[in-house]
Amino acid sequence: MAGACSLQKPLAAPLLVVVELPDGELVETGKGTLAKGGMLSQLLGGGWSVTSFAPPDPKVFDGFTPYGVPELTVIDAPPAVSDSMPAQGKLIAQAARNAGAKVIMLPHNDLGSSLAPLLACELNAAIYTEVIGFDVCEAGLKLKRQALGTRILESKIWNGEMPLVITVALRTLSTVILRPIEYPAPKMTKMSVSVDALPMSPRIVERIPPDPQTVDVSEAEVVFCAGKGHDKAAFDQLVELTKLLNVTLGVTRPVYDFGWAGFERMVGQTGKAIAPVFCAGKGQTRRLRSAGGTYQTVERDAGRNPSGLRLRLGRF
Repeated sequence: MAGACSLQKPLAAPLLVVVELPDGELVETGKGTLAKGGMLSQLLGGGWSVTSFAPPDPKVFDGFTPYGVPELTVIDAPPAVSDSMPAQGKLIAQAARNAGAKVIMLPHNDLGSSLAPLLACELNAAIYTEVIGFDVCEAGLKLKRQALGTRILESKIWNGEMPLVITVALRTLSTVILRPIEYPAPKMTKMSVSVDALPMSPRIVERIPPDPQTVDVSEAEVVFCAGKGHDKAAFDQLVELTKLLNVTLGVTRPVYDFGWAGFERMVGQTGKAIAPVFCAGKGQTRRLRSAGGTYQTVERDAGRNPSGLRLRLGRF
């Protein structure tokens, strides 16, 4: 979908669309992916092609024709590939190199969301997931997705300097063909792979726990939260304490508004819901949204307590 602004000259970026054929069938997700790929290729202006793993019956590819697919790469791989996500990623990356693709598009389903980071690693590409729309402007291709549910729309611009891997949100896929045209059958290329050419399956040798200082606050096990009852000196002391104890810092909206912490640290109704094993808070006026665990709150209460602090321990 094109917007009001347009590029001075097209990006001329070839597009590769990855279509999954579960049980050898072209299902609604696959049809919607083909339709979305045709729309994106018009914006990119560099042509497009499709790749898919060989199905038991090649007649399924007849369903690609109404969507105007010009070229199709069929990856003929041994059955063992279906059980190896890294192997699938390497083969699709090779198909992208063969096609000279700068943009690789997948649906954001279980397979697409798993393959996208593997493809980005193989191709040294940028990655942007759960895209709900795209547009063009003078800076490049503008990609949009929702953040924090439906309340905030996030956008990024790709300027074509490096490859790009995107996944498209399933709810935006439509199988409707707006302009029925008699297209010729796609030009088919077969990419055969032997067992010896398959990459070795990775083996887990060590599990490294996340760093509490950088982990997403919604996934943290222990969170110390700061509320509006803090002054700057007390807040700085709490930050130092989280570092000494190696726990995660969270803040409420007022602290974020003060500019003392970034948006990614904000919890509560306008931030992230948290479910830690233990949560301690200071200077808060209400409980945080959460699910399961022990909740400890330290609140300002200067009228009853000379220290100005009150401790409350409970379950949530």
